[in-house]
Amino acid sequence: MDNKTHILVVEDDISLAQWIIEYLDNQGFSTAHLGRGDQVVAYIQQHQVDLVLLDLMLPGLDGHQVCKQLRTFFTAPIIMLTARDDEFDEVLGLELGANDYLLKPVRPRALLTRIRSELQKHQQIQLSPEQPAAQTNQSQLIFGSLVLDAASQRAELAAKELNLTTTEFELLWLLASSAGQVLDRDTVFKTMKGWEYDGLDRRIDVLVSSLRRKVGDSQGKAKRIKTVWGKGYLFVADAWE
Repeated sequence: MDNKTHILVVEDDISLAQWIIEYLDNQGFSTAHLGRGDQVVAYIQQHQVDLVLLDLMLPGLDGHQVCKQLRTFFTAPIIMLTARDDEFDEVLGLELGANDYLLKPVRPRALLTRIRSELQKHQQIQLSPEQPAAQTNQSQLIFGSLVLDAASQRAELAAKELNLTTTEFELLWLLASSAGQVLDRDTVFKTMKGWEYDGLDRRIDVLVSSLRRKVGDSQGKAKRIKTVWGKGYLFVADAWE
């Protein structure tokens, strides 16, 4: 068995799937293709897959349902592909566990950049040594009733675990680590995604909106994770009682 990174392309548009597979093969990846959503879980249970490119509109089972099923056991990156520029779809996909979202038509360099970024982040998580017990406090952040644990990737609010995706936890940890300071969108975007913000991409805005809902900060004016217009995002340390 070779050591190439194995990418599963789930796409019912055969011409697009063939183009993506040929491009990724030329970039040194190993690829496989499925054209139906209801085939994905069984395939991944039987094969080693390092990343999934998942179309949203699929026969058999749509991309959102596939993502939801995969996240019960599959921890590797999932990048969703769609032709629909709909914020609701973006939010739902990210809430169900997708790591990123790419609009069609797919641009080769953008696709490659995002694949490499998500693989690198996943590898860093896998290789990070667990904190010894004596240093547990260094991997925790506590603000009132909010407890974040980096080692276990767990977040609790008022003694209840928050159902956060890996990407949502990473964003919350990033903001909380700079509590009381405004983090500009460029810094947040580059830290989360691994490349420069182009001034148009809404992924971080979508993630922030999703995160606010999960921490009870979406009704009216945000008090816990504020948007400072023209500057960035502010995690309010004393708003978690």
